[in-house]
Amino acid sequence: MGFSPRKAAAAAMLSGGGLTVLVGASVGLVVAEAKWARRTIGPPQSVPPTADGLYGEHLAREGERPLRLALLGDSTAAGYGVERPEQTPGALLAQSLVAHTGCPVLFRSEARVGACSEELPGQVDRLLEDGLEHAPQLAAIVIGANDVTHRMPVREAARQLGEAVSRLRAAGCEVVVGTCPDLGTIRPVQPPLRWLARHWSRQLALLQGAAVTAAGGSSVPIGALLGPEFAERAELFGPDRFHPSAEGYQTAIAALLPSLASAAWRLSPHTAIGLAALTGE
Repeated sequence: MGFSPRKAAAAAMLSGGGLTVLVGASVGLVVAEAKWARRTIGPPQSVPPTADGLYGEHLAREGERPLRLALLGDSTAAGYGVERPEQTPGALLAQSLVAHTGCPVLFRSEARVGACSEELPGQVDRLLEDGLEHAPQLAAIVIGANDVTHRMPVREAARQLGEAVSRLRAAGCEVVVGTCPDLGTIRPVQPPLRWLARHWSRQLALLQGAAVTAAGGSSVPIGALLGPEFAERAELFGPDRFHPSAEGYQTAIAALLPSLASAAWRLSPHTAIGLAALTGE
């Protein structure tokens, strides 16, 4: 039996209609899964402990100022979910840099729970409002997860990050950015939403890396480096199964530390004496 043009057209209409139904069903499923994931994760229930202050005070030398370290970004930078100040990413970074440089570190955080990249200008404003003399010499930024969950335009989010890095660099600050984590590892997120979350995360991370490099900063691909480990080890997530646990924050900071320690080397003469003491030079 022949396949006439009319039958071909009818088949195309049926297949097109089927595709429309399939796409519509997929979109509906993604929306339903997103709502379920939000209910499962829930809204923030607490404020992260404050870890601002001077670390390694016993290493201070007369006439020398401590290394000024700042942390910007979202809840991952702020340390949402931990109970004690010493468990926060900021405290972990400050303590690690004290150990690596042999110098005291004055730490300040401007990271905020729920922050998107559009909030980075305000965070930078607060860091620089007291003048260059008090501006950070070294800054770490962790941002991107909320840009993905809120479906912010990825190119705009990357541009905003690049501008923040550029402003800090203009103030004489070394900048290290942990790019967007892999949200495909979040357990309450199920396929197909998980696949989309992973795609969006990777897309943003790539654009962030390019923007950071163009602005004179250094980037660390958190998602690519730690995604597989977080996917396999449930203990790296906190009770809400979205934010890291104390162990998860330690793992993330360990990924950032080499770049931050390398940046500290470039901040001589402030860190030169301490680094020389460590290396015996």
